[in-house]
Amino acid sequence: MIDLHIHSNYSDDGEFTPLELVEQCGAQGVELMAITDHNCARAAGEAKEAARERGLRYLAGIEIDCTFEGANFHMLGYGIDDASPDFLEVEENIRVQVREASLEMLEKTRKLGFLVEEWEMRRLSEKSRWPDSWTGEMFAEVLLAKPEYKEHPLLMPYREGGSRADSALVNFYWDFYSQGKPCHADIRIPDMRKVLDIIHQNHGLAVLAHPGMNLKGREQLLEGIAALGIDGIEAFSSYHTPEQALKRMEQARTYGLFFTCGSDYHGKTKPSISLGGHGCGIPEETLRGELARLLEKAL
Repeated sequence: MIDLHIHSNYSDDGEFTPLELVEQCGAQGVELMAITDHNCARAAGEAKEAARERGLRYLAGIEIDCTFEGANFHMLGYGIDDASPDFLEVEENIRVQVREASLEMLEKTRKLGFLVEEWEMRRLSEKSRWPDSWTGEMFAEVLLAKPEYKEHPLLMPYREGGSRADSALVNFYWDFYSQGKPCHADIRIPDMRKVLDIIHQNHGLAVLAHPGMNLKGREQLLEGIAALGIDGIEAFSSYHTPEQALKRMEQARTYGLFFTCGSDYHGKTKPSISLGGHGCGIPEETLRGELARLLEKAL
């Protein structure tokens, strides 16, 4: 089994340590793994040797926020030089902005009619590797736990039996805190061209993450993104139906790119997503042939 999109607690919304993820992958039968934290490549320093000792193949990875034609995207980088100062710069760029953005999100959450105190958010984030970053999932966790909002109409879809309850925390993020939503706070993220340069200059391969989410309503942008020099498309994802995954696979082939498969496993923020849960039914031999360039970089 292969899973090339996993998040550790080096992401502001990940639950498990890199070592815990290595153990989980071993137990679940994942033979090739990549931890791809948001704007942070630190996990590889902890996970590579542990994966090798467990008999797993490991790809150093990262998932970098970037923008193209005014739209926000996530770019996966694989086989990177994870110790490069370029990735520390990517991380620091986000860290210096998240405090201000978190406070903006707090004010916008209050404007929805919810009373949330700063200390409540700090209590939830204090043990995080990103203590100044308050995510939409964290706001959901605080709000859904408040007894005074048990019957609040904005929260009912995210409670048991609700239409958005399957992954309540991350769905709340997508519905209220993602780009264009009422509680979104802009962060200055790099242009996609710069991100591709960083990945390629550090010996990595660049793959467009979960396009079914970020290209929704913007399908016309894919041709331009492919022309920038990406290497692959994440066709098989927990966000894609089988039909959507096959469409993305064919698009990859049309543009001369390879395709990958990744679950986007986070732990508690996305409880419906399991390791290896990307729905790829491609025969192992065919899939490994598709990923040959990546496998050459795996430890």
